[in-house]
Amino acid sequence: MDQIKNLNPQCIWKNFYALTQVPRPSGHLERIQQFLLEFAKQAGVEAFKDPADNIVMRKPATPGMENRKGVILQAHMDMVPQKTPESTHNFETDPIETWIDGDWVKAKGTTLGADNGMGVAAIMAVMEAKDMQHGPIEALITADEETGMFGANALPAGELHGDILMNLDSETWGKFVIGSAGGIDVTASLGYKEVETDKDDVAVKVTVKGLRGGHSGLEIHEGRANANKLMARIVLDAIDEFEGRLCTWHGGNMRNAIPFKAETVLTLPKENLEAFKETINDWKESFNDEYKIIEPQGIEVIVEDTPAPAMQMPIEIQDNLVCAIHACHDGVIRMIPSYPDVVETSSNLAIIDIADGDAKIQILARSSREDMKDYVVDTLTCCFLMAGMKVETAGSYGGWDPNPDSEVLHHLLRTYKEMFGEDGIIQVDHAGLECSIILGKYPHLDVVSFGPTMRSPHTTTERCFIPTIEPFWQLLKKALETVPEK
Repeated sequence: MDQIKNLNPQCIWKNFYALTQVPRPSGHLERIQQFLLEFAKQAGVEAFKDPADNIVMRKPATPGMENRKGVILQAHMDMVPQKTPESTHNFETDPIETWIDGDWVKAKGTTLGADNGMGVAAIMAVMEAKDMQHGPIEALITADEETGMFGANALPAGELHGDILMNLDSETWGKFVIGSAGGIDVTASLGYKEVETDKDDVAVKVTVKGLRGGHSGLEIHEGRANANKLMARIVLDAIDEFEGRLCTWHGGNMRNAIPFKAETVLTLPKENLEAFKETINDWKESFNDEYKIIEPQGIEVIVEDTPAPAMQMPIEIQDNLVCAIHACHDGVIRMIPSYPDVVETSSNLAIIDIADGDAKIQILARSSREDMKDYVVDTLTCCFLMAGMKVETAGSYGGWDPNPDSEVLHHLLRTYKEMFGEDGIIQVDHAGLECSIILGKYPHLDVVSFGPTMRSPHTTTERCFIPTIEPFWQLLKKALETVPEK
């Protein structure tokens, strides 16, 4: 587990290892906040927790560099807590178990937390470095980015003093991000009075699992299967063809992750049981044929006998709700016309929880255009209003408008070319970054995002590409040493 401490550059890997030992799932950040404050004290730099629960550090300019522009290094402290079905990991108490697989660092049965632990580790390395020349540096390590960018949204005005913001939350080495999508959480809810289950009916638990899941911004364009959407097809068929009734539905657990598992409990007349079970095999074959290129590991669809619940959803509520879930848009809606390889607008049917007289559906909609974000919200609202649900929105954040004339962007591109002999790639991401929110509070900032290569964040196959950490660190150091004058 501690072998990653010996990787180069050790100044980053030892810090990342230390982060893996401190539980930091979104919503449970007390221990990581205290860890960062203790780290800053030992490193001899000013640090405090602000009213938004962010950690801010300040390191003065080295002698002779006081006239350089101030740089804010920014990353988020929380990580997405996902684990495999067989894992017993407790994200609130247990360290992440890492292992080295060739050129990749991975985690055993859980998310790795390189998103955004690598950014935090790099900031820590800068803060404790004694051999770097640099202008004034601030660190902004934000709270609860993954669940709603709460730390950035509540960031106090006037707290930061820098001129440049380097966000270290991008995930492909050699690419420099200058724009990202905005997003908004859409929640549809409904309370209903359950009815008694027919005493002659039997019950089954249907499970869809084994999907790749993924980041609903970075990987939504790949067309990965959504467990909730697959389950909707099965449940609708059970209702239409086998007199099925819905009792419970639980699918997905993170608003910004493509759901890789869903479970439902259904009742149906016992004379229809065997035919329904045969149909489950047909669905499994169909799903695997549809997604054989995208989900090559194989999609599992399992049906098991289970004790019949005493209560279930009334039929008139069930029919409208299942139809709305089936009709709800999931996936890419439009690409950016001027950047045809980048998603402009999408929605992710992230979480469905139906049980005990309450139904709740959570969707994360993203767009780099405010009018298209409004369009998606209206589309989803209309869909669920027709099922009699209450629809609410929260956590809205705007997109980050690209600035191709950015001084810090061109400073990084020049430095990258000088160091590595190739041109960096300018990119606009569909994933949400905190840059747009911070810019809203500090509009004078010159902003760019970059980082080492990571793949499949928000999933249990999250991994970090070891060969990119050294050049990432060297670029960051060189950029800080040569930052422009004020």
